[in-house]
Amino acid sequence: MSATLDGVPKVEIEPTGVFKYVMIKVHDTKHPNVEPVTIIRGIQLSYHSDIYDVVQEKLQPLDCEPIGGGRISHDPENKKIFIYGYSQSYGRADHELTAKLIKKAYPDYSISITDDEY
Repeated sequence: MSATLDGVPKVEIEPTGVFKYVMIKVHDTKHPNVEPVTIIRGIQLSYHSDIYDVVQEKLQPLDCEPIGGGRISHDPENKKIFIYGYSQSYGRADHELTAKLIKKAYPDYSISITDDEY
């Protein structure tokens, strides 16, 4: 177990709106035998790679690996989150895993996904 990895929030997304997100696998290089964690970061930036760059900088010295992306529509007024799309740089994230992680962070929300939209 890595206290450093345990301290990394699993989900950080914009409080409202439509924005891109990246699914990232985070490794603790000081503890290579510790299982990496998967995190979701949704930020209002133009490119998925911009989101990844921000997260990678923030989480140093941890090692980050982008494993997919997409888009999120966050409607806090109606407590709904919609996950869809893909990243041209990193491919489609596992939206089911994304929904599972977001549901833990937003337990009273309705979460839906689709692979059909961009």
